[in-house]
Amino acid sequence: MLSDITVKGGTAINLDLKLKTDLNQSQVACDITSLENIKQAIKIVMDHHGRIDGLVNNAYPRTKDWGMPFEDMEAVSLQKNVEWQMNSSILFCREVIKVMNPRKGGSIVNIASIYGIVGNDFSIYEDTGMEPPVAYSAIKGGLINFTRFLASKYGREKIRANCVSPGGIFDNQPELFVKAYENRVPMKRMGNPEDIAPAISFLLSEEAKYVTGQNLVVDGGWTAI
Repeated sequence: MLSDITVKGGTAINLDLKLKTDLNQSQVACDITSLENIKQAIKIVMDHHGRIDGLVNNAYPRTKDWGMPFEDMEAVSLQKNVEWQMNSSILFCREVIKVMNPRKGGSIVNIASIYGIVGNDFSIYEDTGMEPPVAYSAIKGGLINFTRFLASKYGREKIRANCVSPGGIFDNQPELFVKAYENRVPMKRMGNPEDIAPAISFLLSEEAKYVTGQNLVVDGGWTAI
């Protein structure tokens, strides 16, 4: 997501592979795994709005074999998922910073995860048919520290960079998994998108104008125990 104003009344523009470009609907077609697509999407937004003040890296492209057991994972799968999820986010940040820098300001929010901070609790996956992908933990941990790099490098340009790390988000997972997750987490429920959105909005806004290099964990207390 790109935004042209990071305060109340701003315009959020959704970038997605499956969308048709229609700026009247605030949407732009973009394949974030393509650097040329990234550059074109940024140009479209700049041509229409003349500015980009915020970026939220929330895309989640992955290979068809995502979730294979670690021992069975193909090297090419690991390479593709790191390229698509982590490297594409890094390149998107680079290209957006190029247009933020002349204006001396902006806010970047990378979406990480609790599994970029702590190890997996494999007990909640037992008998569910689910397998936590090793690439996911590596990618999310990498994005968290990359965000610190951005904060350190571009703070003098008044460009802020932060992460939001959600806990488990309910997405019709197997009932056994949901029960195991909710039994472990202190707030006794999985998260929902509406639990995460306010944290992102805060970090984009001027209310967080002195916040950079941080990882805001929104996890119902998962990482507190």
